[in-house]
Amino acid sequence: MGQKGRTSHRWWIKGQRPPGLCDKRFASTYIFAAVEPATGAEVALVLPTVSTAAMSRFLAELSAQIAPDAHAVLVLDQAGWHGARALVVPDNITLVPLPPYSPELNPVERLWLYLRERYLSHRLLDDHEAVVDACCHAWTALTQERGRIQSLTSYPWLPCVRS
Repeated sequence: MGQKGRTSHRWWIKGQRPPGLCDKRFASTYIFAAVEPATGAEVALVLPTVSTAAMSRFLAELSAQIAPDAHAVLVLDQAGWHGARALVVPDNITLVPLPPYSPELNPVERLWLYLRERYLSHRLLDDHEAVVDACCHAWTALTQERGRIQSLTSYPWLPCVRS
């Protein structure tokens, strides 16, 4: 997420163009998140870079949020930092990579689209700190919308997944 925003669809008066801002600067930050589609439970970190170290930090935070007698299965795409050899995966987490080029199978992708359309588009953000604040505000607003995470991430095939 960052300053280099994008415009999104808006309802507006027929025959007129809606006002909208689109910044072309490049300050950005990254939201690492995991959600439980059945309950809406979530863990997220806003970090300045994507890397194996950042992913390891996120997995450590996620691991700390998991109940002691539970085990989490994290479905993720095949980004380089998701499967690097140096990645530290806690014992209570199993990573399940999706097939290549299949973002439509990743439930979290719908959250990113929702955040961009509802909270992060048509805005001018002054600097990196403003980008971080906007991402934190957007994630907080999303988590306060009762049932929104479940409605966006509950794919019909998820309950059928077996190891």
